[in-house]
Amino acid sequence: MVGNPDFQTGVGQDQDPELQKIETPDGELHLRFYVGSRDEFALPAIGIRRIIENPPDRITPVPNVSPLLLGTLNEQGRVIWVADLGQFLGYPQPMNTDRAEIPVIAVEHQGTMLGLAVNQIVGTDWLDAERMKMSRDYSDTMAPFLRGEWVLDANTDRSLRLLDHVAILRSARWAA
Repeated sequence: MVGNPDFQTGVGQDQDPELQKIETPDGELHLRFYVGSRDEFALPAIGIRRIIENPPDRITPVPNVSPLLLGTLNEQGRVIWVADLGQFLGYPQPMNTDRAEIPVIAVEHQGTMLGLAVNQIVGTDWLDAERMKMSRDYSDTMAPFLRGEWVLDANTDRSLRLLDHVAILRSARWAA
């Protein structure tokens, strides 16, 4: 059976030609998530190293560091700094850590890794960069880390904002 050439190529008399067509999604794969209760963001999947969901007590607070940092997390023998992404982007309220688990998105660029604590992870989606816009006024705190946005619903002004993980990792705000 395995030696049969039709088996190896997937082409055979009994195969439906419609099944042979594979749809290629438009755009690139992104992870969608919420910061705060209703603001949705995305990160390119290519920059994401892993997604971690642990209880808050697994994040070890570190004294005398930036207030944007929640602490460190030991994940498979590697220490990862965990940041409150909402605070980093200028949200006034710190993340609610009184919960069963905190979703952390570990982003990496050129060997530098940082965990971004978010409110909720939505899932992945293929998003087309050509449909993205940069049409809104954002705070000076958030603007340097945005690549643009997709308008999800013009009637409710609901949008999906694309973050630049490299700009976040290289930010001078971590030294504060």
